[in-house]
Amino acid sequence: MKIMDGHCDALTKLFVNPKLDFGKEEQELDVSYPRLKHAGVRVQCFAIYLSDTIQQPTFDHILQMVDIFHRKIVSHPGMRFIQNVQDWHDMEAGEQVGAILTLEGVDALAGNFTHLRILYHLGVRSIGLTWNYANWAADGVMEPRKGGFTRKGKLMLRELETMGIIADVSHLSQTAFWEMVEVYRKPFIASHSNAQKICPHPRNLSDDQIKAIIQCQGLIGITFVPYFVDSVNLAVPIAALLKHIDHVCSLEGERHIGFGSDFDGIEQWIKGLRHTGQYENLIEALCKNYREAQVEAFLFGNWRNFMLANLPK
Repeated sequence: MKIMDGHCDALTKLFVNPKLDFGKEEQELDVSYPRLKHAGVRVQCFAIYLSDTIQQPTFDHILQMVDIFHRKIVSHPGMRFIQNVQDWHDMEAGEQVGAILTLEGVDALAGNFTHLRILYHLGVRSIGLTWNYANWAADGVMEPRKGGFTRKGKLMLRELETMGIIADVSHLSQTAFWEMVEVYRKPFIASHSNAQKICPHPRNLSDDQIKAIIQCQGLIGITFVPYFVDSVNLAVPIAALLKHIDHVCSLEGERHIGFGSDFDGIEQWIKGLRHTGQYENLIEALCKNYREAQVEAFLFGNWRNFMLANLPK
């Protein structure tokens, strides 16, 4: 079965350790070309995430990661850079794995909208507005004051909307989430978040947030972060993921479910989902519990419909 994965942090590992080779099955990389091909992943989103090891992230750091994306990932003959709908169709017509470039946290843009437009021209197609804490645009979900957007942050939302960059609310504070719903008028995503009703972690989505994403024709990437899946058990089984899928379906969100693994951004793993190459274990669990058409939609079809509707034409 075909798969799209809405979030990974392989770029960060390639940035921190230049010796890693995306083209080989590196033990240190959860996401590599051999593992993507083995799993049947047709599209992988690669996040530009400047880890908290960089005390003062700058736009130059972002450009370095864009450079790594081009030199080490989409330069691989088995990969295809997806920037628009035609690129997507070209990918589907061939055998290559599609790569979509995203940004996680706008901190290093420093409120400069020229930087934002440059990233669009370089192919960034989705932007997560914060990581866990506050930046110049908005508060993240772990910021103690639990604030919303700044004035300039709201202006940025208008810029994203005009350019056609998809807004990603994973990591956004509750207050900022609802302010964004008021300002941003296009479909948006939570690329790697689960259901708070099943696992009460602050990074997960409340039922009202899930309904808002469904209402705007957005998409939720169910994530493999163990402590977003199950707050009780240390050894989290794949079956625990299905509870989040069932819950979103119960809110009439069946057509708005995908996956966003967060591989390479985690140091704990679900049993049987240690890296991208083990997606087959998830497929096996899904096929035991859902109809084939549902499984195909969760793995690929829902993401495909969303991207074809929201990527530049």
